[in-house]
Amino acid sequence: MKILRFVIPMSLIIVALSLAFSNAYAGPVRQVAPTPVMIGTVTDPTATPTEVPPTEAAAADTPVPSETPVDTVVPTDVPTETSPPPTDTPPAPTATPTDEPAATQTSIPTQSSLRPIVVVNSYKVKPSPVAVGGNFVLNINIENQGQISAKNLVIAFTPGDFLPRDTGGVLAVSQLAPDEDKSVKQSFAVTSALQGQIVSTLAASINYMDESGNAYSESFTFTVGIEKAASSAGTGAKPTPTPTATPVTRPQLVISSYQTDIAQLIPGAQFSLELKALNAGNADAKRVTLIVGGAAAAAPSNDDSGTPMPPGFTASGGEFTNFSPVGVSNVHFLGDLPQGDSLSATQPLIVNVSTNPGVYSLKLSFAYNDEKGNLLIDDQVISLLVYSPPVVELSFYRDSGPMFANQPNVLPIQIVNLGRKSTVLGTMRVTAENALVENNSILVGSLEAGGYFTLDANLIPNDPGSLDIQITVDYTDDFNRAQTITQVLTVEVQEAPPVIDPGTGPGMEPGMDPGAGSPPDMGPESMWQKALRFLRGLVGLDSGNPQPVNNPLPAEGPIMEGPPLQ
Repeated sequence: MKILRFVIPMSLIIVALSLAFSNAYAGPVRQVAPTPVMIGTVTDPTATPTEVPPTEAAAADTPVPSETPVDTVVPTDVPTETSPPPTDTPPAPTATPTDEPAATQTSIPTQSSLRPIVVVNSYKVKPSPVAVGGNFVLNINIENQGQISAKNLVIAFTPGDFLPRDTGGVLAVSQLAPDEDKSVKQSFAVTSALQGQIVSTLAASINYMDESGNAYSESFTFTVGIEKAASSAGTGAKPTPTPTATPVTRPQLVISSYQTDIAQLIPGAQFSLELKALNAGNADAKRVTLIVGGAAAAAPSNDDSGTPMPPGFTASGGEFTNFSPVGVSNVHFLGDLPQGDSLSATQPLIVNVSTNPGVYSLKLSFAYNDEKGNLLIDDQVISLLVYSPPVVELSFYRDSGPMFANQPNVLPIQIVNLGRKSTVLGTMRVTAENALVENNSILVGSLEAGGYFTLDANLIPNDPGSLDIQITVDYTDDFNRAQTITQVLTVEVQEAPPVIDPGTGPGMEPGMDPGAGSPPDMGPESMWQKALRFLRGLVGLDSGNPQPVNNPLPAEGPIMEGPPLQ
């Protein structure tokens, strides 16, 4: 018994030291699931845990997911028969919360929201910069950055400072899948309008469709550098003398002034155009010819023998719609004209009756030879104004009758439109010197062709004799300028008849009435006559004041004899 008491404790000490040594140098113990203990099984109390191989220990260093808890095997004492029976189902693992964010819900695009998007990835100009008047090629790389394919792509360039070459400036690509790119190129010519510029732009558009036939369009702008003109003043450039331009020696004929012999040109009017030609060149002009309506160089021709004829001109193609020559042709020979000198020319013309009022150009040409015999033609253009003033007549619409000085008289004035179209007139006024005119102003207004307008003015002349009646009518011409129509009518004013005193007529005695047989003037009534008339009235007699009686003289003529009165 004593030996057993000594051996058992020593065995336990050795087992404990071996366990401690294995835990320190053999690595961590692999965690295993607990082994269920069956009832009635006796476990050896001296059994030690099995060491974990190094490979299994290394595998045990791998972290175990937190969602699967693992129970550590702990050596237990010999189970007693009172321990609860093990079950075949292991306990449910408990999930450990983690710090991972929750997943975001992403919407799936529908078919209707998908579309192709064609963009220009890059472009290159060869050569760059481009030279004015030269050519270059534009390389473009396009890409479909949309979700579906692009079909029937058409690239159109807008012409301007750069003109398309080889094609009409339109390129086509059949299809471009999503994320697919293709390169196209177009050649251009540079116009001279870019001279002096350093950069310019080129516009283009891309039209395409999707698989459903929906159309899309994009616009782009490309920048093109322009080559700077070469200069002799650059670094290292050797200066060279500037060439002097040789002056051109030739005559130059211009129209220095022109005028017409009438103030206003109206349809159907004949007039003379007077102009002055000046040789403003630095050489003499030989055999100068003026052509009204314009001239042109004639086609070269040969004579009958086949010898080439000197060049000439033709004057038959002139323009004479509104003005035509009258009395003479449209060609005038003027002779030689030295430099700095001038000469005059006259051309009779007529205005076409169908010409409407307005401003019209007339082409004139000077054909001449220089000192070497070369034919030269200088064209000139002048402007002529055509008016259409009202055609009216101012007169008396009836006989005004005799007019007397210092007495009121009536002026029956009328204005008649004799033109072929209606006209609008302003105020009509009637004035006269050495006379008083009343009711002398009135607004006329619109007058139809053949229409008339009347005015009855009152005239009181101061003196007898011829009197001028001035009538003015205002209107606005075709160039919105105020104009006046003036006409003078002459009337004869007579001396007013004398005023005769009734008591001083011829053959009458003083105090007698002009009528023959009238009693003499009784004079003022006396007091006695008044008393006498009062008494006559008392007795029933006539008591009125006696009045003179007009007894006409018997008419002169032969006395007819007849039977005596019975």
